[in-house]
Amino acid sequence: MFGRKVKLRILFISLAFITLILTIFLILKSLEENVVYFQSPSEIREITELSKKKIRIGGMVKKNSISMNTNQVNFIITDFKNEINVSYMGVLPNLFEEEKGVVAEGYLKDRNFFSATKILAKHDENYMPPEVKEALKEK
Repeated sequence: MFGRKVKLRILFISLAFITLILTIFLILKSLEENVVYFQSPSEIREITELSKKKIRIGGMVKKNSISMNTNQVNFIITDFKNEINVSYMGVLPNLFEEEKGVVAEGYLKDRNFFSATKILAKHDENYMPPEVKEALKEK
């Protein structure tokens, strides 16, 4: 019915299509493992089922909430409606302080407690690196 050339073309196109589908599936599967969702303390209060996946919690560090032990830091993240207690072991960023924005990445233990593996301190829109500031002064 079909000639040899037509059968080879159909086979080649089929193999190329299957390879393309498999490649797209593997890329999406690997990206799925690296996706980290961002939530606020208010959103955490509203979830019905706690997940064991890594998430990010963002908000402001509550005033007078930072307590440092020898190698552990405990503080409270608030969005001015709800709060969550955060525990972190590691080196804090230089910009981390009370009443400043922070994003903590880690695992939710329950609705009130978060175990952070990484702390990302935010700066405001007025921040300018010292090198840029000096370059502007020279001009």
